[in-house]
Amino acid sequence: MSQRYTGLIERYRDRLPVADDARLISLGEGATPLIRLHNIPRDIGFGGELYVKYEGLNPTGSFKDRGMTMAVTQAVAEGAKAIICASTGNTSAAAAAYAARAGITAFVLIPDGKIAMGKLAQAMMHGARIIQIAGNFDAGMRLVREVAEQTPVTIVNSINPYRLQGQKTAAFEIVEDLGRAPDYHCLPVGNAGNITAHWIGYSECAATHHDAVTKACSYCGGRCAYAGGGNGERPTMVGYQANGSAPFLRGSMVDEPDTVATAIRIGHPQSWDAAWVVREESGGWFDELTDEEILATQKQLAAREGVFCEPASAASLAGALRDISRGRIADGTSVVCTLTGHGLKDPDIAISQGSKIETVPATLDAVSAVIGEAV
Repeated sequence: MSQRYTGLIERYRDRLPVADDARLISLGEGATPLIRLHNIPRDIGFGGELYVKYEGLNPTGSFKDRGMTMAVTQAVAEGAKAIICASTGNTSAAAAAYAARAGITAFVLIPDGKIAMGKLAQAMMHGARIIQIAGNFDAGMRLVREVAEQTPVTIVNSINPYRLQGQKTAAFEIVEDLGRAPDYHCLPVGNAGNITAHWIGYSECAATHHDAVTKACSYCGGRCAYAGGGNGERPTMVGYQANGSAPFLRGSMVDEPDTVATAIRIGHPQSWDAAWVVREESGGWFDELTDEEILATQKQLAAREGVFCEPASAASLAGALRDISRGRIADGTSVVCTLTGHGLKDPDIAISQGSKIETVPATLDAVSAVIGEAV
């Protein structure tokens, strides 16, 4: 029997709401690396375990693929010929790719001038019908809801419950890789679907997916801390927003969100109520960061650990590092930070703050002189 990995639905089929005869729309998503950081913890004197879950290595470069494989699989099972989404970029890229895989049409509404070029390029190449609106993501989301009421298209934003079902599998993978849940799980928060989905995953693993008779976890085969039945422990969930787009910190919606981290430039989160429940049940918190803090951490992670993520992703690590320095996240604990998207999603931002290009004559002496200054 082949052991070739074919995507997260096949891997977790018994834990997902998918029909036995469903045609699976997959690009081999999931199974992303959980990378333990070494240099940054040493730099700050952190004695615990600090990991990044690198979702940028999904097929279209973001965590959205986890939810999209489920949403499009279900849409096809229900006979849909088209899907639609509002997007700041990553959702549009994933929707376009999975629609192409399924042989159906993807319509994407993007905000005017508020989308990273790497993400727009993906949606265009995958053949999506792209509609740019004179408004932000929240206006696009409102329009998508209205269109879906009048037109036979399936919404694949995170209000689609199958999206969260796919995204919850990241928590399963983390438990498998660590053999337990982390003490803290830190995520960027925009629409708040991902922090909600992770809590669903951790809760299912802790509460329902253990055989009290065999004392074996159905995910790890008995290796993890949940094996043996019972509820086990779940992580403290922490969500970070950009301070120009931080409705959870304001306690109300933000009509004109603004941040360089385009993936979390959302002022009206669709999973608003669910995210507050996650905070309450996990004993976690929300906090906010400046764009400068986010970009500095994006560069720090790339330069010190070799991991390149998009700006919004860096919010999770930036927040964790600040909370570690303040003692809010205790020394000696285990921390996982979700990196939601690859750095190549937003190349313009990366180039603007990356290393400067040095131009010299095409001679051995000139090149040797530059190298000699550095070594």
